[in-house]
Amino acid sequence: MEDRDTFLKEFRGETLGTVSAQSSPDELFQNQTIRPILKLQNDLFIAVFVNYVNKSKADFYSYTVEKKMQTIENSIQKDIKFRNSLKGMVIALFTIEEYDTYIQNSSSLNKRMMNLLIERLKSQIQLFELESNSK
Repeated sequence: MEDRDTFLKEFRGETLGTVSAQSSPDELFQNQTIRPILKLQNDLFIAVFVNYVNKSKADFYSYTVEKKMQTIENSIQKDIKFRNSLKGMVIALFTIEEYDTYIQNSSSLNKRMMNLLIERLKSQIQLFELESNSK
C-alpha cells in the first residue's frame, strides 16, 4: 500500500491553490488532494462529458453557451449515476490516508469536488465543440 500511496502523490503533482495556517481541513483536502486529481484527470473528464452529451443530450451542440453551462451543471448535480461515476474517477486516485479523511466528511467534500469539476468543465466549454468534431 505504501508504494501505491507514494506513487499517487508523486504522479498527481503539487498542491494547487493556497494553503495557509488559517485553511480549514476541507480546504486543505481540496487543495492538496482534489484539485491535483481534477487537473490530472482533466482530459478524461472532458472525454467522459462529451460521451455523456453525445448519448443523452443529442442537441447539446446547438445550445447557446448559457444553456450549455446550465446543462453541465444540471448533468453533474441531477444525474446521480453520472455524478457517482465522476466521483469514482476522483476517489480512485486517493491514497488510503486521503480516503480515511474523505469518509470523515464525504458530504462536504463531495460538494466541493463536484463544484470544482463543474467550474472546470464550464471554463473549457469550447473544447466540447473540438472534441465532438474530431470524432
